[in-house]
Amino acid sequence: MTHYKANLRDIEFNLFEANKIQEYLATGPFAQMDRDTAGDILREVDRLSVEEFALTFADLDHEGPKLVDGKVILPPALKQTLDPYFEAGWDRIAMPDDMGGFGAPPSLRWAVQEFFSGANASAFLYVGGPLMAYVIAKVGTPQQKETWARWCMDRRWGATMVLTEADAGSDVGAGITKAIPVEGDVYHIEGVKRFITSGDGDYFENVLHLTLARPVGAGPGTKGLSCFIIPKYLPNADGSPGEWNGVSVTKIEDKMGIKGSVTCELTFGLDKPCIGYLLGGVHEGIRQMFHVLEDARMSIGAKSAAAMSTGYLNALEYAKERAQGPDLTQTRDPNAPRVPIIKHPDVRRMLIQQKAYAEGMRALTLYSAWVLDQVMLHPEEPHWSKLSDLLLPLVKGYCSEKAYDLMGQCLQVFGGSGFTKDYPLEQYVRDLKIDSLYEGTTGIQAMDLFFRKIGRDQGATLMRLATGIMETAKPAGEGDTLGKERGLLGKALEDVQGQLMAMLGYAMGAMQDPGMLYKVGLHTCNLLESLAEVVMGWLLLRHAEIAHAALPAAAAKDQRLYEGKVASARWFAANILPRAALRRTLAETETGDLMALSDEAF
Repeated sequence: MTHYKANLRDIEFNLFEANKIQEYLATGPFAQMDRDTAGDILREVDRLSVEEFALTFADLDHEGPKLVDGKVILPPALKQTLDPYFEAGWDRIAMPDDMGGFGAPPSLRWAVQEFFSGANASAFLYVGGPLMAYVIAKVGTPQQKETWARWCMDRRWGATMVLTEADAGSDVGAGITKAIPVEGDVYHIEGVKRFITSGDGDYFENVLHLTLARPVGAGPGTKGLSCFIIPKYLPNADGSPGEWNGVSVTKIEDKMGIKGSVTCELTFGLDKPCIGYLLGGVHEGIRQMFHVLEDARMSIGAKSAAAMSTGYLNALEYAKERAQGPDLTQTRDPNAPRVPIIKHPDVRRMLIQQKAYAEGMRALTLYSAWVLDQVMLHPEEPHWSKLSDLLLPLVKGYCSEKAYDLMGQCLQVFGGSGFTKDYPLEQYVRDLKIDSLYEGTTGIQAMDLFFRKIGRDQGATLMRLATGIMETAKPAGEGDTLGKERGLLGKALEDVQGQLMAMLGYAMGAMQDPGMLYKVGLHTCNLLESLAEVVMGWLLLRHAEIAHAALPAAAAKDQRLYEGKVASARWFAANILPRAALRRTLAETETGDLMALSDEAF
């Protein structure tokens, strides 16, 4: 039995009962995928992730990649894990038909990803080839689509996103890796990149690096960057690997977690000229790379939600089995029987919190994926892509932060046993921490939310989302069993709006006093938390409505699911949504004194 515990039934609830994706399957861009096929896919992926993909979870933690004579040697367990994944074609699930894919909607793709990233995060970080192929096909030249994109898919290449530099970090525009023009779209690339996930490995015949570099003579900042296709080996005419291309792995990072995933320092042009091919024939590096970056951020949020879910289910199983102490009402009776710890109030408190967040994070992730479905179904309606952009920092920023916080609570249920390697919780904790750091820290996600995602259209997209939330928050009349929760949701939304108005006031004031921006920056993370919790509370309440309506006619096996849905929504509304009021008060009364405090006082 593996450590991984999937929640197939809740995923099905999200897709088919809440988001109703079956209504547009077998139509338009998803003509290849019907309801029965989608269900079969979920059941098979559930089986594969639990029975096979999860098997090497601990093995990859114990034996990670090694750098030997400049070559990255991957552990044998990785091949055991990846072979069935690739052989079944799961890497192609969301790829279009003309690229050999299943043509599944994004909602199904992200549901499938929950299984694999929750089962074995380290291994799943090696399957980025199809994403890079898709981006090249979308923004590259026709020739690049027929060569690089096709080879990446058909020959099962590894692929990486190469942005970070040691002295630049998240400040991508400070990058100094240079591109020297040779001829046409051919450049020589010189520089060093750091923290490159799955940057090399002997599992793949070739590795494609999608790399940001600054052409000689280009201006400073992000606008001066271009995107280049850099293969590890220069391919022959049929795509087979030819001579080495001057890309060297000069370091493997020794990390806290996800140890089975190689994280490299890459040096370009050290011992041999490194050839890069200008993507699309145009100097639009940041715009092009954002296609990869946004997908990566969604992937991190989904990974965090997946870990939170299996962490909770492991804790729940242990709490039902572990007997310790008498019931609280019988503590004075020396003869009272020991009870499972799930009967103890504090353990029960922790479990309902874990349950509500696990379901809320999944709801947020799969709702965001449903929005991506609408982007494809309605390309003429820009609202959907704007809404997707707005939700992305919530998925990435909030889920990664809260999953890490709450995984410690999952471990707490195990007591001292959770601190040992006898159980998977300690590895979950270590593997999770990276999620709030890479592809933009939580602070960066929060700044992006306020300044870019909300500010870009003067809050119009947010207001449209808020209108939908208010519809759910409206009183439903006498006898509404969720009336209290609707009131709490409406109040929390009002508090988020108040918090936002205070921050907008500071931002306007910065036109006369630039220091007022500090007041904004002190509250961007609070705004991200409040907005994410309101959206999650809204989704949980919607799910509770569906569950409550379904209960009278529900089969026995679904009764507990639906009861749990109502309980999660009620707990979240009562215990989490009121926190928005405090954050509003803090924003409205901000003095900015913290920024005036001397550095030496810290």
